[in-house]
Amino acid sequence: MSLKKRYTSLNSFLFFTFTSKFHQFFIYMTTIKQITNYLEELAPLPYAEDFDNVGLLVGNYQTEVSGVLVTLDTLERTVDEAIEKQCNLIVSFHPIIFGGLKKLNGSNYVERVVIKAIKNDIAIYAMHTALDNSFQGVSAKMCEVIGLNNTKVLIPQRGNIKKLTTYIPHKDAENLRMALFKAGAGNIGNYKHCSFNIEGLGTYKGNKNTNPSKGKKEVLHHEPETCIGVIFEKHLEKQILQTLFSKHPYEEVAYEIITLDNLHQNIGMGMIGTLEKETDNISFLNLLKDKFHLKVIRHSALSHKKIKKVAVLGGSGSFAISHAKRAGADIFITADLKYHDFYKAENQIVLADIGHYESEQFTKHLLVDYLTKKIANFAPALLAGRIILSEKSTNPINYI
Repeated sequence: MSLKKRYTSLNSFLFFTFTSKFHQFFIYMTTIKQITNYLEELAPLPYAEDFDNVGLLVGNYQTEVSGVLVTLDTLERTVDEAIEKQCNLIVSFHPIIFGGLKKLNGSNYVERVVIKAIKNDIAIYAMHTALDNSFQGVSAKMCEVIGLNNTKVLIPQRGNIKKLTTYIPHKDAENLRMALFKAGAGNIGNYKHCSFNIEGLGTYKGNKNTNPSKGKKEVLHHEPETCIGVIFEKHLEKQILQTLFSKHPYEEVAYEIITLDNLHQNIGMGMIGTLEKETDNISFLNLLKDKFHLKVIRHSALSHKKIKKVAVLGGSGSFAISHAKRAGADIFITADLKYHDFYKAENQIVLADIGHYESEQFTKHLLVDYLTKKIANFAPALLAGRIILSEKSTNPINYI
């Protein structure tokens, strides 16, 4: 073998050995934070409603993950299942800690769950309304199960869109714009790289302690500048500002951020879509019973009108009845409707209460599928049976 071939073979061996060892190290150093970062790409925590309690409720983000148990609720038997299956991270849809905990003495089921989780070094992460408001979340999964097409958000969430305005020398404007776009700014519906730019003249005069990149200290400077305006989703604010400061040439960066009243068409509660073919009321309700494995459906008066347009909202959805009616839905599928809520149908829509647990039951399947696909190239060893769908039913309601 020639010297060149030996050198090439040695390099290949060293590269393979290094990458294999690095890959093994990376796999076994998978932390809770790395897993939750992926979950927050699907459902950023700022999407959650103000009343909610989402995120890491028990545990430490830097803990290495031995396995992930995905569940709808976290009960004592859920923690027992995590222990049995050697999972030290529970990803739960509903938060076990909702209100404030003033003591931990095991006097109720919430305290007992938290105590057992802490004693066994098991972390609990909850998603709840952050996932409810995700375009690929709870209601989207309901639409998939039913087979709806042309889906869109039923109640778009306000306060999710922010606008950044900043001022930068002309020659640096394009570089900053592209960096902001890469960080996630400038997305409007189906459009990307959106911005508004105005050219003008900026002035400034630094004191003796400054070190201006343009002009001289203690001398009034005039600089041709571009005013750049871009919008972004509120959960991206930290990385947008980091990008702005890292790419802007000025020692002091002038900028402002405001929250817009514009609705975000892909963030919000509930969804509405259409069936492939319209059907009669009874046939559709029977379809629901089959798809969602229901023993019973509570519903308002049926209509002679065919069902084509369907609105859904997982969990307690009485607040969305008026939205479903305004959207022209023929039927609204949700849960936890009270006696007087059914009167709100007013012969304009059919209201179908399929049960809280039943409406959200496929959420854990959604999360298992998402995590499995998302981290397939990130931590394949963890996927060897370690993203686990909870087998325990946590439905507190029984039927006879």
